[in-house]
Amino acid sequence: MTENLILITGATGKVGQAFLQRVLRDPQYQALNLRALCHNRTPEPGERVQILRGSIEHRAVVERAMDGVTHVLHLATVKETPDQIMDVAVKGLFWLLETARTSPTFQQIILLGGDAAVGHFFYPHPLPVTEQQKHSAYPGCYALSKVLEEVMLEQYFIQSDLNGCTLRAPWIMEKDDFKFSLSFGDDVFGGPRWREFVGAERADDFVKTQTIPLMLDRDGKPVKRNFVHVDDLVEAILRALDNPSARQQTFNICMDEPVDYAAVAKYLEESRGLPSVEIRTPYHSTWLDNTKAKFLLDWRPQYDLKKMIDAAWAYQRSADDPRVVWYPG
Repeated sequence: MTENLILITGATGKVGQAFLQRVLRDPQYQALNLRALCHNRTPEPGERVQILRGSIEHRAVVERAMDGVTHVLHLATVKETPDQIMDVAVKGLFWLLETARTSPTFQQIILLGGDAAVGHFFYPHPLPVTEQQKHSAYPGCYALSKVLEEVMLEQYFIQSDLNGCTLRAPWIMEKDDFKFSLSFGDDVFGGPRWREFVGAERADDFVKTQTIPLMLDRDGKPVKRNFVHVDDLVEAILRALDNPSARQQTFNICMDEPVDYAAVAKYLEESRGLPSVEIRTPYHSTWLDNTKAKFLLDWRPQYDLKKMIDAAWAYQRSADDPRVVWYPG
């Protein structure tokens, strides 16, 4: 692999940190040099890691960050924060693409998209969701931003024939995330917020008994929901890097099968003796199809349901690794 300089936005987030660690420790990527554009937090400095401070909303910052860059990994995002999201998602990506369009060194951009762009479990999907699924953002500014990002990049493919791709990921898990996504406490990771379905008193009892929520759809059937482990997503990024088959494509990057909440409850009862309780919700089952990524990128996810659960329950956080929510939503 020839020597490249990769600009990473959102380098201190879950995916950015995992990508940095993988590239820096794996000898086959020793020709990759990294530049992190950081706004609030910064990663650990290193011999192959340049750190540049500034906000992606400003053209001058982006132009400085793009100087000499061959590849862009665009991970920066915010969730339900209307005052910031258009500056990051729209202006930030626009300046990246405008600079890339005229850059003498630019070769490829990889955008981290999300199944929020197709509504994930908010809307019924009677068939597996492929990359041809029409955009359908669920309510809120975050899902809208993921649609706008994908469409903007697609239009730059058409207008300027840029080289790049979108990796559309569902909910990204690492460490003990999956365990805390099933918590009835205030420490729940993401949504749904289970205690809001059962009330504070019952929720507190469920916390004491380590009860697992078994999410049901509006018809009373167990929900199937899409996830991906961060390690599998990082592998997909590396498979897309400089891959001619990735040119101007969108890929679903997810587990082979969605997580079935009934299967979760059953496995946790069998393996750890944990009880469960059915929770009816307004959500729908979806099946995100990852066939295209397997075929064109030769990528395979390594995490299935049992491995995801076992990894989350086995993870022990150190004192310097607290659970922190960096943005709402």
